[in-house]
Amino acid sequence: QVQLVESGGGLVQPGGSLRLSCAASGSIFSNYKMGWYRQAPGKQRELVAAILSGGSTNYADSVKGRFTISRDNANNTVYLQMNSLKPEDTAVYYCNARRQFGSVLVGMDYWGEGTLVTVSS
Repeated sequence: QVQLVESGGGLVQPGGSLRLSCAASGSIFSNYKMGWYRQAPGKQRELVAAILSGGSTNYADSVKGRFTISRDNANNTVYLQMNSLKPEDTAVYYCNARRQFGSVLVGMDYWGEGTLVTVSS
């Protein structure tokens, strides 16, 4: 079992920055692929960014060059640095974890409860 707790959401003006954090507990954090997803009102949940246990990252095209995902295995935490925020980034952001064996993902997805990011003037 993995427990995930997000923090760092809030209201920010367009062009501003926020850093989201996700604290994980319950298992060996370094063995998990970690990701950030978001869900805007009336839309499906979508992948924002992910980081593998070895540190490789991937991003949605809509956030490339603006968002950065990183992980601190010593503190069981994954971060999402969001810069140059746009109104269309407004959503509930969810932390995700999935067990990773080599290049293979196994088992179930774990989710946090989400943190709301609102980009508005």
